[in-house]
Amino acid sequence: MTHTVERATDPPTPPARARAPRWLRIFVPAALIIVWLVGASVGGPYFGKVSEVSSNDQTTYLPESADATQVQKLLGEFNGSDAIPAIIVFAGESRLTDAELSSIAAAIADLPDLEGVAPDVSPAIESDDGLAVQAFAQVESGASVDEVVTAMSDSLRESTPSGVSVYVTGPAGFTADLVAGFAGIDGILLGVALLAVFVILVLVYRSFLLPIAVLSTSVFALCIALLSVWWLAKAGILLLSGQTQGILFILVIGAATDYSLLYVSRYREQLRVNIDKWVATTRAIRGSFEPIIASGGTVIAGLLCLLLSDLKSNSTLGPVASIGIIFAMLASLTLLPSLLFAFGRAGFWPRRPIYEPEVVAAEGNMPSRGVWAKLAGQIRRHPRLIWIVTTVVLVIGTFGATQLNAVGVPQSDLLLGASEARDGQSALGEHFPGGSGSPAFVVVSEGDLQDAADVLLAHDGVDAVTVIAADSPSGSASVTEDGIVALGPPGTPAPEPTVVDGDVLLQGTLNDAADSDEAASTVRELRAELADAVPGALVGGVTATAIDTNDASIHDRNVIIPVVLVVILLILMMLLRSVVAPVLLILTTVLSFGTALGVSALVFNGIFQFPGADPAVPLFGFIFLVALGIDYNIFLMTRVREESLAHGTREGILRGLTITGGVITSAGLVLAATFAALSVIPILFLVQISFIVAFGVLLDTFVVRSLLVPALAYDIGPAIWWPSKLARHSGEDRRE
Repeated sequence: MTHTVERATDPPTPPARARAPRWLRIFVPAALIIVWLVGASVGGPYFGKVSEVSSNDQTTYLPESADATQVQKLLGEFNGSDAIPAIIVFAGESRLTDAELSSIAAAIADLPDLEGVAPDVSPAIESDDGLAVQAFAQVESGASVDEVVTAMSDSLRESTPSGVSVYVTGPAGFTADLVAGFAGIDGILLGVALLAVFVILVLVYRSFLLPIAVLSTSVFALCIALLSVWWLAKAGILLLSGQTQGILFILVIGAATDYSLLYVSRYREQLRVNIDKWVATTRAIRGSFEPIIASGGTVIAGLLCLLLSDLKSNSTLGPVASIGIIFAMLASLTLLPSLLFAFGRAGFWPRRPIYEPEVVAAEGNMPSRGVWAKLAGQIRRHPRLIWIVTTVVLVIGTFGATQLNAVGVPQSDLLLGASEARDGQSALGEHFPGGSGSPAFVVVSEGDLQDAADVLLAHDGVDAVTVIAADSPSGSASVTEDGIVALGPPGTPAPEPTVVDGDVLLQGTLNDAADSDEAASTVRELRAELADAVPGALVGGVTATAIDTNDASIHDRNVIIPVVLVVILLILMMLLRSVVAPVLLILTTVLSFGTALGVSALVFNGIFQFPGADPAVPLFGFIFLVALGIDYNIFLMTRVREESLAHGTREGILRGLTITGGVITSAGLVLAATFAALSVIPILFLVQISFIVAFGVLLDTFVVRSLLVPALAYDIGPAIWWPSKLARHSGEDRRE
């Protein structure tokens, strides 16, 4: 026999007038709608202002203890400026003529006339093969890097003879590329995400007002979240980057829509058994409150684990995204109920829910037909076969994860598509030492200058060594094995190095491009050799920054992932009052993540042929997939537990699957579509995250939550609730 206890669902309400006063029914929804409307109208204009309080400089996000961070802080004291260096490369198809060289020199000399360009532009430096010329300029601190770089490119092209290609590269060029790549966040990304959600909702619900209400909930939540984050960043409490901004947009839209769909499902159920929409609203809120708070709380807990990160770009994402999730929950539990209450049954037009308590009572609120009812029937008959086959397939998919090359990518590959800075870096490497313009900076005490220079000069990966010298016409002087040598005409006396608090600054020009693996190996070896020869030496620069960022990211990944698992496991135990069920849910979600990562690695390598991945890609993919993927298991298992109280565990599992199948599938499609929208931003990291999460969410939705979890839970039976009271009904809850 099937074990039964009193139903946890509310009994049908007879056709009667609302118990709440009429003024309360009008005032509360209207007040909530007005509050959200005012908040959104204030926060909306901030969409175009995020760049005012954000930064894409890698060094900004490094730990304070990192060598590259300490060197970066000292550079301004040695150079007297915090300007961003730009490397200008002129490349001809044949040897440059005297006339062409004169035109190039004149074009370079005019650069300081441009707004935002520092006056100390270097003279033209001709390559040994005579085919190229390079020069060094600087973008003044506080200037808009992308605008200045664009102005430099336009000015140089107008003055350069035909047949000579011009590139602006180096740190300023790559920064301008990133700014251009993130330029579509406020418009294209948001538009694509909202359009995708709208289309899915219209197709699923075949309604017009309902998708508008749900999208309004998401947009209003995002507006107020952005307003809060903007002012926190303005006050210096949070750090923002284009990457963080894009993820915030997607998380809020996806999460708010998911939570809204859960409420819509509960509200539709209540309208079928309650003729009064106020009663239906309050009961729908009570029914969806726990799973929404639990799901949002799980996501927030997972995100806040990022505070353990050494990288500020990771640690700051935790609170930023958590703020977004908080407003997503609030909007789905206050604004959406108010909007749907105002619409009434007309909000679902043309498929308005019909008041039919007798039919609901006969069906037990579970459809007897449809794809989910059929799937429940298959799980009833073959649970063990289903979960074993599903597990084997998922495990096979995880093997591809070993092919994911998540050890970092060159800066030149961060932007997908055309890149002037990347082309300039390539041209630079053909005619000059690859590290020209992006040297390794070494800070040592004044007495150790020559020892440090000897280490640099002895390394095969270093082309030349200079020292910052204030009284030198060029601002620097060459350092040889015999000491400091002036860069001026023969006979020029050797200048004294600039000394800041007893330290001097050496610059090592590398033979390889600053963002290459070879340059990274050179810097790592130099650090090891300097640690022995000159203890206390600090090595910074573009290459060192990339190294320190990757090392910190790998450390974060190894520390944070286990912590996230433990935190979410504890939350699930409290929510489900069980030990077995949460452990199984965590294991299935981790398996799903492994499969998503494995398939993604094969796609990245075999189809897209990406050069690799940032070490943070697996970490972010894990955070989003585990925290968000567990949402669907929470939606499912909270309903399963509710139904199990009334019908026994195994019947409750089938009923929970059938009742929640439609809403969870819709939510999964919406979340996958919103994350897929990230791929419109041509930044490698975001494109990879968008694919991993979108594919992983679909895997969770259609395989893990639909097949693996219910089949495994059904096979285990009441023991899945151990040690709660539900586990003790095993004798009365037999498999059929």
